[in-house]
Amino acid sequence: MALLGRTANGLFWMFRYIERAENMARLVDAGSRISMTNLSAETDEWESILVSAGVEGSYKAKHGAPDEAKIIDFLIRDQDNPSSIRSSIDTARMNGRMVRTAITREVWEAVNDTYLTIKNALASPINQRSLPQILDLVKTRCALIRGAFFGTMLRTETFDFCRLGAYLERADNTARILDVKYWMLLPEHSSIGSALDNYQWASILRSVSAHRSYAWEYDANYTAPNIIDFLMLNKRMPRSLGHCYHMLREAMSYLDQNTDARNPSAKRVNEIYDRLSALTVREVLDSGLHEFLEAFIIDNNSVAALIAENYRFYPDVFPNTASQSQIQTV
Repeated sequence: MALLGRTANGLFWMFRYIERAENMARLVDAGSRISMTNLSAETDEWESILVSAGVEGSYKAKHGAPDEAKIIDFLIRDQDNPSSIRSSIDTARMNGRMVRTAITREVWEAVNDTYLTIKNALASPINQRSLPQILDLVKTRCALIRGAFFGTMLRTETFDFCRLGAYLERADNTARILDVKYWMLLPEHSSIGSALDNYQWASILRSVSAHRSYAWEYDANYTAPNIIDFLMLNKRMPRSLGHCYHMLREAMSYLDQNTDARNPSAKRVNEIYDRLSALTVREVLDSGLHEFLEAFIIDNNSVAALIAENYRFYPDVFPNTASQSQIQTV
């Protein structure tokens, strides 16, 4: 590799944490929208968000019983949570500083400005009224970084390591958002197909900015199989599992174009891509959606570990940890 492992590591994790910040905002948005349908005083929706984000244990160690306000703060502001929005933006900026000479001035300024803006916006606890604006701010700032990246970076191996981090994280988080609805919040059989069930599915689409594009693709026919197909297998949907692995395969092919044989991480990406391409929604539902998502997240984490090994990512002073722990079974 012409690119030093330390630099590749910094690029990979900078974009992984940028994507994680945005996707945590989307996960909280999904919980907030679905909680509006809860007519009881229970906090099941928010507890399910903790489980799907892989941080239930660390939350309970600090706060104990689930509480909506504490959960929101833990996921957005708490720097004791390495996957919170604030922590993710902080870590992305630290990695950006480390690889500053490998990225364009526009990308660095977008990352640094985002850090300053988010730090200021999250200086105080977030109330329910301001939550939507905060989540929109995070999504907008991450989109600005992405725009600077795609608009100014040379299409070299630097570009491809950034894409590997971003799309691995995006695939992980799309799986988690899907699992929030289908497993933790699965309605009683009598509610399946009801107005409440359809509203919750529509809320999932809105949380990933896919409500209108779904309507274009499926004529606004809100059914669980169609939505699962859209978010998992439809390669034209930019946050779907299929699209993420299409982009991962493309990035890997560029990185390996000067080698005689594909490395183990590239081989694993191709295997997952081929499996997703051949899969049908009926097969997923027959085998169990939660079980499929749980296995997918484990496989996705294994790809990240193989990339670190194959491209010689060296240990760094910054907290570049693996993706959140796998979805837990209740």
